[in-house]
Amino acid sequence: MVKICCLGAGYVGGPTMAVIALKCPSIEVVVVDISKPRIEAWNSDQLPIYEPGLDDVVKQCRGRNLFFSTDVEKHVAEADIIFVSVNTPTKTRGLGAGKAADLTYWESAARMIADVSKSDKIVVEKSTVPVKTAEAIEKILTHNSKGINYQILSNPEFLAEGTAIEDLFKPDRVLIGGRETPEGRKAVQALKDVYAHWVPEDRILTTNLWSAELSKLAANAFLAQRISSVNAISALCEATGANVSEVAYAVGKDSRIGPKFLNASVGFGGSCFQKDILNLVYICECNGLPEVANYWKQVIKINDYQKSRFVNRVVSSMFNTIAGKKIAVLGFAFKKDTGDTRETPAIDVCKGLLGDKAQISIYDPQVTEDQIQRDLAMNKFDWDHPMHLQPTSPSAVKQVSVVWDAYEATKGAHGLCILTEWDEFKTLDYQKIFDNMQKPAFVFDGRNIVDGEKLREIGFIVYSIGKPLDAWLKDMPAVA
Repeated sequence: MVKICCLGAGYVGGPTMAVIALKCPSIEVVVVDISKPRIEAWNSDQLPIYEPGLDDVVKQCRGRNLFFSTDVEKHVAEADIIFVSVNTPTKTRGLGAGKAADLTYWESAARMIADVSKSDKIVVEKSTVPVKTAEAIEKILTHNSKGINYQILSNPEFLAEGTAIEDLFKPDRVLIGGRETPEGRKAVQALKDVYAHWVPEDRILTTNLWSAELSKLAANAFLAQRISSVNAISALCEATGANVSEVAYAVGKDSRIGPKFLNASVGFGGSCFQKDILNLVYICECNGLPEVANYWKQVIKINDYQKSRFVNRVVSSMFNTIAGKKIAVLGFAFKKDTGDTRETPAIDVCKGLLGDKAQISIYDPQVTEDQIQRDLAMNKFDWDHPMHLQPTSPSAVKQVSVVWDAYEATKGAHGLCILTEWDEFKTLDYQKIFDNMQKPAFVFDGRNIVDGEKLREIGFIVYSIGKPLDAWLKDMPAVA
């Protein structure tokens, strides 16, 4: 029986291993993590992450051929294939701070594997890692090998949160990179055999190690670039009276471009886009390619610009002061159908509003108050380091209240900002919301999900990203 062990029970490790266990009943899969509360959550009815369809998959396999454990060393020693999906945050200090990936957790995982292994292992990088990580890991393992053979493979994940289970069931492609040696090819084949249980042969791509590592960074950079492209155009649309939805639709009709990832918004978020682009930038700089580095840097600059533009619009519309005014924020997660707040644009928008002394009331159907307070109190990049290194009980930001429904959030507010495209925000009773708000009542739609015309009929002053501006907004230009 093939035994698989996965280090790291997070957004990647948990769902990926659950699906492998479901699709390969003959393989024993153990997910290990040093965090006791996290493993306890995976073994309970309340899983530590929210992902549509995940509960069913875990419940079908748990205790049969899927196990969650804190006994890291035992399971690593017994495994044939070890997936490593530990955090690779952006460094916060030292060489490459703010850009380079922090491989501390990766390296300690590799050293632990070398310490406890008594048989040959295939080690698979699953976390997003910078190009050439495999080489570093390989060096650590071989220098500590005690006669054991290790093969390193890169098998980057291409999951999108909110659809991770669907993505795992029917992936566009599974990418496996390995050494181009007989042993390397054999290791690639072993991993290929696992995926072949449910993924068609033509969707399993094999490459060399560097290509696999770089493909993941490149794919995320291309996706983020599309978002920044349409967001850049949205600013021009507002200035000229064009409608970004119409422009994006016309552009997306070109079959070479296609319609996906062309929704203008307050900005992209999520744990990977910014991190991976910063990583790409750093690798380019290290390899003497400043022009390439600057090209990709611009994708992040436009994203930051879009968030500050949104805040400026809110402030300038309200007579250039929001001090002491209540502003409702609907949605805090970085996109709908996930409770994940990593790098969500809501953090920068809320910090911008707080910087102007607003009182904020936040509602999100999936994000807890503790998480929101933590995000608003944390420094940039801290979120990706382990809990015990984060500020334990962040001093609650006083001007922020977190409430349990949209009507409570908007009661008595001067303005309402939609920052996540949750479906429920499309069907709210906006007449009721309007009646309970201060006048003039503003809606700032950061996701273009509400019908601006209907809201104007009710009496709102509406700002939608990249749409023609209300007369009111034209009279109150946002000073950049």
